[in-house]
Amino acid sequence: MSIIGALIAPATELVGKFIQDKDKAAELAHSLSTMADRHAQEALLAQVEVNKTEAKGNWFQASWRPLCGYVCVLGLAVNFLISPIAAGFGFMVPQADMGVMLPVLTGMLGLAGMRSFERTKGLSK
Repeated sequence: MSIIGALIAPATELVGKFIQDKDKAAELAHSLSTMADRHAQEALLAQVEVNKTEAKGNWFQASWRPLCGYVCVLGLAVNFLISPIAAGFGFMVPQADMGVMLPVLTGMLGLAGMRSFERTKGLSK
C-alpha cells in the first residue's frame, strides 16, 4: 500500500494544478485516494483467502511434527526398552542412531515446552 500511496499522493496534488474547477479537482483527488484504499483492501482480502486455504492444509502438513515425534519416541523405545529386553532372551535387535534422533527430539520438546510456558504466562494465544 505504501508504494501505491506514494504514487497517488503526487497525482492528487497535480490534479489541483491542471483542473481549474475546484469541485471537479476535489472529486478526482477523492477518486484517486479511494482507489488506493480499494486496491489495498482487495490485496488484503486476497491474502486472507490464501491464508484460509493454507490453514486448511492436508493430512501430511498437519501430521509431520507428530510423526517426527513418534519416530523419535519409537527409536528411544527400541534402544532403551525393546533391545535390552530382547537381549535378555538372546535376541539381537539393532539399535537406532541416537546421535541424529536425540537432537531432533530435544529440539521439538524444547520448543513445545517454551510454547506451553508462553501460554501459561499469557504472552501468546
